[in-house]
Amino acid sequence: MQQPQKIKTFLWYDGKAQEAAEFYVSLFDNSRIRNVTHYNEAAPGRTGSVMTVDFELAGVQFVALNGGPEFQFTEAMSLQVDCDSQEEVDTLWEKLTADGGQPGPCGWLKDRYGVSWQIVPRRLFELLEEGAPAQAEAVTTAMLGMHKLDIAGLEAAAG
Repeated sequence: MQQPQKIKTFLWYDGKAQEAAEFYVSLFDNSRIRNVTHYNEAAPGRTGSVMTVDFELAGVQFVALNGGPEFQFTEAMSLQVDCDSQEEVDTLWEKLTADGGQPGPCGWLKDRYGVSWQIVPRRLFELLEEGAPAQAEAVTTAMLGMHKLDIAGLEAAAG
């Protein structure tokens, strides 16, 4: 049996923890639902309803809690996905903004559950690191003008 991660990201949902975890697991290879717990008589939730979902995305462990409406997600915390290709960026962007998700600037978006994501091509980091400061500035300026990041546009800005 695999050892649990020492540190996990804990996500608070208002009744949609299992739905969200199942959606996220469908997007990434090496992902799965590890365990689902239910509220019991001693817990504050409705007895028998889903309390937590322990899941993995690309091998990284998370916990989702059906905690209620008291807390909402903000952009102060986001999940960054390093993408290998424009196709991966496009696919994740489309799926995560579908059904009520919202595109944001510079590769950021909110999914239908309110979780903020950064969908970033690895090529962006290469372009920022490999050239002269003027190239990094041009790439940064291009990125700041984009919603979904476009590798060809970033490369064109790099010159």
